[in-house]
Amino acid sequence: MLVKHFMTKHVFTVEPEESMQRALNLLKEHKVNMLPVVQEGNVVGIVSDRDLKRASASDATVLDAHELRYLLNKIKIKDIMSKNPVTVPPDYTIEETAEVLMTHHISGAPVLDEQGRMVGVITRNDLFKALIALSGLGKKGILFAFQVEDRPGTIKEISDVIRQYGARIGSIMTSYDRVREGWRNVFIRAYDIDRSRMDQMLQDLQRQAQMLYLVDHKENVRRIFSEGAPASFQV
Repeated sequence: MLVKHFMTKHVFTVEPEESMQRALNLLKEHKVNMLPVVQEGNVVGIVSDRDLKRASASDATVLDAHELRYLLNKIKIKDIMSKNPVTVPPDYTIEETAEVLMTHHISGAPVLDEQGRMVGVITRNDLFKALIALSGLGKKGILFAFQVEDRPGTIKEISDVIRQYGARIGSIMTSYDRVREGWRNVFIRAYDIDRSRMDQMLQDLQRQAQMLYLVDHKENVRRIFSEGAPASFQV
């Protein structure tokens, strides 16, 4: 999944000589938390809601409303923006982009093409949307979590059981985090499951792999498995 498929293409920008008040108005009007600063078509900085709050915080408590408005109109974007902003290319993966934002402790970044032209911005909210799309959460269904041996065929064994019950598999993800050597975690989201046959399906699945939990997003039911005996609860 690439940045260009999830970035925000319609971008609101400001210029270095514009006022801090102008930036505040744009953030509030369009419900965004960052604005690229553009000069002659080039991205020269970023101004965020955090930059604006930091710039006005020290004076806001000692100024009346008229004085504060004057201050906000006097301060220029160039005086408070973050220069040389972190950027990402449109062909970066969502995972790479998440790592960039986390490493630099930023909430978003301009997306620049090979010619250095801004083609969009990618924010944490865009990454959340990508995660929901990747996992298939938006279509509800049931998420199954397993711990399986790290050998060929283990994922097919459990996915075949789920399909035998007429289910449609929407996504399969695996991870080696927090798992012992020679094993891995597998997460399968499935749709169109006949809930009346759920208990039998779970028995068949437990013969193939160690079940960790399941989350039924449609029925709002969760089952956490401990030593093979499930305990269920609703939230």
